[in-house]
Amino acid sequence: MADLSKVVVTSSPHIRHEDNTQQIMLDVIIALMPALAIAIYVFGLRALVVTLVSAAGCVFFEWLYQMLMKKPVTIADLSAVVTGILLAYCLPVSAPLWMVLIGDAFAIVIVKQLFGGIGKNFMNPALSARAFLMGFPVIMTTWPAIRTKLPLFSTPDVVSTATPLAALKNGVMPDATITDMALGMVGGCLGEVSALALLAGGLYLLSRKVITLHTPVAYLATVALISFLFPHGNGRVEFMLAELCSGGLMLGAIFMATDYSTSPVTKKGQVIFGIGCGLLTMFIRFFGSMPEGVSYSILVMNSTVFLIEKATRPRKYGYVAPPKAKKTKEGGAAK
Repeated sequence: MADLSKVVVTSSPHIRHEDNTQQIMLDVIIALMPALAIAIYVFGLRALVVTLVSAAGCVFFEWLYQMLMKKPVTIADLSAVVTGILLAYCLPVSAPLWMVLIGDAFAIVIVKQLFGGIGKNFMNPALSARAFLMGFPVIMTTWPAIRTKLPLFSTPDVVSTATPLAALKNGVMPDATITDMALGMVGGCLGEVSALALLAGGLYLLSRKVITLHTPVAYLATVALISFLFPHGNGRVEFMLAELCSGGLMLGAIFMATDYSTSPVTKKGQVIFGIGCGLLTMFIRFFGSMPEGVSYSILVMNSTVFLIEKATRPRKYGYVAPPKAKKTKEGGAAK
């Protein structure tokens, strides 16, 4: 008979995957590199400088907060690096470096660490910092023309160029072709201009099983359907493709809306989350005062994750609902 004296009973999980937070974050960093390569090609080496400063700033503020609060230092998990890269991708390449560091501090200290650190924040840190930095509206809406030679470290004086979303907001097709928008040969935020580079990163994350298709497909399909049904007087297919390739849609759908900490864990919940993001994005693009709505749509849906998971949580295995008490004619419950 087997000796059970050495058997130890512990709580779940009983099966652990070999991947850890550091490996997952490293995969995300690798997936973000094609978009960075396009940004460097389009905007010059300043794109690399802004990205490196943002990543380094996030790592520094996470280390500083944890040291001051006498908490374990977790900068080796690379989550702060990912936050810094994503925040840089949400900014114009002409953004001054001091503003980048302010965004880093807000993302790491206010949104992430004050709520308990990685896995406990309820909103995406990079998007929250972008929304906070919209307090500098002139800087945040100044888009340098592509191939403009910009200084590496000083704040550049640039002439703003129109983005495709600005034209779509007015109900007309942009001057840039769909090919230009897909490749990234247009103005916009540093890391969102090339839809194909972001899709390539998304395919890598899918192959590594870091993300699933549920949220990105639901998000993109919702945007595609609405833009196809309501083309604002343009060709349906052309307008739909322009909406899909413009702005931060690919960046948001693939890298932001799939954040583990701020999105549902159930498959049904992820689909609902993606549909909600798509609806809010198009509502803001059509009726809002700003041409872009990805950041705010994801942040709003972040705040509904608790409700979505409550409504879509799976039924406990073997659970049988208790029978309902029968009501008597007098209105009371029968004994």
